[in-house]
Amino acid sequence: MGAHTRVSVRIHYIFSTKDRQSTIPAELEKRLWAYIGGITRKLDGAALAVGGVEDHVHIFILLPPTISVAEMIQKVKANSSRWLREQTGKRFEWQEGYAAFSVGMSQTEATIKYIDSQREHHRRKSVNQELRAILQKHGL
Repeated sequence: MGAHTRVSVRIHYIFSTKDRQSTIPAELEKRLWAYIGGITRKLDGAALAVGGVEDHVHIFILLPPTISVAEMIQKVKANSSRWLREQTGKRFEWQEGYAAFSVGMSQTEATIKYIDSQREHHRRKSVNQELRAILQKHGL
């Protein structure tokens, strides 16, 4: 990358556990979120927020110019699933797909707050209701 290259690409990823099973142990959530943040740093990105509940995760990443949206999530999912298997000694898989949305600078704080309040948010809305609303908001 050239010395004068400047990039500001914020991506909000959402992805679920395989078959939306509740397989993320509550006692490992905070460590998993931190581990995911570490994966993004190793890839020269920055996790602005990571959160979720037992069956899905939201990651808000400042994406570096050297990696694609698809490559970032592939590496995050592969490394985090391996870490969870090592921690629990149990089989763990993420679902095959994901959702990814660009987020403008003006929506950065609201997106961080939204991800940080996932547990409370899901007392009112299921992951399916949530994803449907987000997809509609983005015209998908």
